[in-house]
Amino acid sequence: MRALRALIASIICFGGALSVAAATETLRGPVTNLPLPRFVSLKAAEGNVRRGPSLEHRIDWVFRHRDMPLRITAEFEHWRRVEDSEGQGGWIYYTLLSGARTVMFEVDRTAMRVQPDPSARVVAEAEAGVIGWLGECNPGWCRISAGGEKGWVAKEALWGVAPDEIRE
Repeated sequence: MRALRALIASIICFGGALSVAAATETLRGPVTNLPLPRFVSLKAAEGNVRRGPSLEHRIDWVFRHRDMPLRITAEFEHWRRVEDSEGQGGWIYYTLLSGARTVMFEVDRTAMRVQPDPSARVVAEAEAGVIGWLGECNPGWCRISAGGEKGWVAKEALWGVAPDEIRE
């Protein structure tokens, strides 16, 4: 919240000119102190997604796919506000989430290659909607394990990894 206030103050005080410090400061969750937004996966086979952060709030969605990638956008006590690849979501109890990273293929017949190079040999193709496990990532590619195959996939074909994210 402090980062957001600093950003707004910077815009107001400098007539729209952002200070470098405010523009590069990472927003952090008030409960975990982890970056927001961030990606996680659904640990359970089924997870109720509620309108607000308590059991008294109505269930709006039920996510029914274990390992589905989700983006956490907010935190409140033991609740996390999440969204899926289509932007649908709400509040879910934190024990239903895992820090294990997965991604969803967004492009039909996405090539998985032996190396992070568009001319490298294709080891497999994945249909849109397939979920894979996220490995290392460089600026344009990520190593994915899905359906018993491993290969490099262009980031733009995936949901569940930030465009600028690097993983070793």
